[in-house]
Amino acid sequence: MMRGKAALSLALLLAATGCSTLHDAVSDADKAVLGSGVDGKALIPDRTIAISSTTSIQLEKLVYWGLYIGVAYLILDPLAPNWSIEEARLDPQLVHFDLKMKRYYSGGAGEARQVFTRRAKALVRAGDFATYQVLEYNESLDSSVLGAQRRAEGVIRLIPKA
Repeated sequence: MMRGKAALSLALLLAATGCSTLHDAVSDADKAVLGSGVDGKALIPDRTIAISSTTSIQLEKLVYWGLYIGVAYLILDPLAPNWSIEEARLDPQLVHFDLKMKRYYSGGAGEARQVFTRRAKALVRAGDFATYQVLEYNESLDSSVLGAQRRAEGVIRLIPKA
């Protein structure tokens, strides 16, 4: 999922940085498909937008900054949860958790144990158990070319009501 977002963001960024004008090397068929912006004219009109009586901004800069902000939003995705949890039942009372944090984040790096505990308590309530016992828990940092990613994993035992 994250690799798809990163690839889409990179493609949008490359498309935005390289196409302020079209060159003369375009074939006649391409000219018919692309329309009027092919004859060396700019794809983005040379216009200035007046923000106030003393401040104005070029439309081209506004479009490019909008694209940059859009790409940054796709990569950072501030509304997505910081942690994803995969759980596997090892037996009816043993559950293994594997938590992965977003690769690019702004905060939440120290909340792995809280997320782990919150999910364990939710399983206790949902399964009508008395409590749980943490058998194993560890946190790590996986390095890669795209940046480090925080991980946590652990095993709990769900203790039935007496």
